[in-house]
Order: sequence, then C-alpha cells, then structure tokens
Amino acid sequence: MSGTPVRLDLSSPSRGPRGKPPKHFVDLTPEQRVEAVTELGEKPFRAKQLATHYFTHLSNDPATMTDLPKATRDKLVEGLFPRLLTAHKTMTADQGTTVKTLWHLFDGAKVESVLMRYKNRTTLCISSQAGCGLACAFCATGQMGLTRNLSTAEIVEQVRAAGRMLADGEVPGGPTRLTNVVFMGMGEPLANYKSVMETVRRLVAPTPDGLGMSARNVTVSTVGMVPAMNKLAGEGIPVTLALSLHAPDDELRSELVPVNTRWSVAEAIDSAHRYFVATGRRVSIEYAMMRDINDQAWRADLLGELLNQRGRGWVHCNPIPLNPVPGSKWTASDPAVEQEFVARLRAHGIPTTVRDTRGSEIDGACGQLAAEEDE
Repeated sequence: MSGTPVRLDLSSPSRGPRGKPPKHFVDLTPEQRVEAVTELGEKPFRAKQLATHYFTHLSNDPATMTDLPKATRDKLVEGLFPRLLTAHKTMTADQGTTVKTLWHLFDGAKVESVLMRYKNRTTLCISSQAGCGLACAFCATGQMGLTRNLSTAEIVEQVRAAGRMLADGEVPGGPTRLTNVVFMGMGEPLANYKSVMETVRRLVAPTPDGLGMSARNVTVSTVGMVPAMNKLAGEGIPVTLALSLHAPDDELRSELVPVNTRWSVAEAIDSAHRYFVATGRRVSIEYAMMRDINDQAWRADLLGELLNQRGRGWVHCNPIPLNPVPGSKWTASDPAVEQEFVARLRAHGIPTTVRDTRGSEIDGACGQLAAEEDE
C-alpha cells in the first residue's frame, strides 16, 4: 500500500461541470407538480393522473396514458418528462436473475445499476453519483474520480426502470415487484445528500405521490461522513444505515478509506450508534474482506470490542468477500480465514452474515462498478 496522500473531493457540487439535468416531474413536490401542469395550460387534476402513471404504473410513455387526451399527454410528457437515462448496455448473471445496466445520462456521464432477484425479494443497487470522489483504494468506482452528482430524478429513474422490468416479466421467474433499494452503487450517497434524501422521500411516499416502499427496505450506505450521518438521524425516515468500515483501526482504515483522515473510526461508529438511538433501526457494518490486509483475527476481536463498547443489539456485521477489480493487488480472504473472522465476531455477540457476492462475473458486485463499455 502506498503512503502517497490521496486528494478527496468532498466539495459535492450539486451539479457537475457538464451542466444541470433538465427539470423532471420527479424533481417536483406534489404541489409543484400541480403548478407545473397548470403553467402548461392544463387542469390541476392532470398532475395526479401523471403521478399515477409514473409512480403506480411505472410508466413515462404517453402511449399508455389513455385517460388523457392525446394532445394533452404529448404536451405534458414533453414538458415534464425529459429523457434523463438511456440504457446503453445490459449484462446478466445468475441465470438472468442479476442484471447490470450501464446508463448514459443526458450529458454523456455514465452510471450503473444492478438488479438482483432472489426467492423472496428483489433488490436494486442504485448509483447516486457519476464516479466517486472518495478514492477508496480497493474500489473501482473510487478510482474513477467524481464526474458529478445525480439529480433526484436521475436516481429515481433507475428505480422506476427496474420496477418496470420486473413488472413486465423481463427477469426470469415471472412478473413481480421491486421490494428493496440499496444506495450501494456508484458514488458516496451522503456526499449528494439533498438529492439522495429527496429520492428516499419519493421511494417511501404513498402512491401516487411516490413509490410506496417501506423505509425499512431502503438502505443508505456511507463510508463515514459523520456530519451527514448525524443529519440523516434527524430526518425521521427510518431507512437502514450501512457504514462501510473495512478496518477497525485508524492506521489501516486511513489507507483503505481516505475519508478516515477526516472522521476517525471512533467518530464514525459513534455516529452510527446515534443513528440507532434516534431511529431504533439496527445499523449494518460493511467490511470487505481483503487477504492479509484487514482479515486478521485480532482485527475481528478489535471490531467486536469497539461495537460492544456502544452497547448490544444495535448493529449487524456484513463481511464481504472482496470482489476482484482489474489491476488491483488486493484479493479476497482465504475462506478459512474468513470463517475465523466471522466466528470471532459472533463470539463477541455480534450478529454476522457474510454478504452474497452476486454479479461479480459481470463486474456488478460491491466495489466493481466502473461504467466500462468494453464489449
């Protein structure tokens, strides 16, 4: 590992240098949607009709909006539903039940999302930034640098498209609905706080104002941006918080996760515990297992001790076998070492579940998203 300082981009501009995404129906509150519709010369009730098509039927296609006159629907869709995302490439794994989509945004920026269908749930991993400015050494996205933040509508469109794909039966197993959304794709969600929180509000708002999802089925991850974590605790929306820790000691974590030089391990864990106290929602600790780097048994013991210092029953640990990234010198832990690490955590009374690594063969697993277009 290099001791060369890494420049972090924590400025989080609300709009990147490429320009501002056009305003979309999803960016508006229900009241603003009514105003937008009337400004286009239509009756206020058209706003609810459009919301029903988008959030309930997951459609932005004017051809499906048969309860509106054709001229009206064409005008409203043209004015309020600009095309923000274009599916450029899809790849599948796990007999088609894992689908990675490369999206081109309106300005040529690129992001990826990954849809995973399991027996009893469907989960979409979404991106909140094009690239990432936090430079975590083992993460493909972190090595890209930050292009720009995504708008609320650009994030929600990833969710709507996945929901439509599932409803249309395009994923093996027959038609179904999207049950879980995780902000674990490209970017640091809490570095794009405003758009991510507006997205969460659209996800959990009852239909037709939003998608009607349970906040408990929405996970927001962070590498430990403490002020934003504290702010999230005060939002009153009990999403699941996932803290990507990856090391229990400051010396190693500062090399793996450079933001640790600003907010330490103790500060990040304290903030995560405050989130539990405020919301009653158990926090997930994400820990990528890297061979001979952070997988020593003593680090498992240290992690268990640190978590228990804040109390019992407030946290769940997810060790993740490191997913390979082209050109990276890091590899996944030996299975026996991983098992010992898990056993040590459980011996401390920490509920621990090794994370599924679906999609790794299509570079769709944790830490692999890099918006590559190579065939």
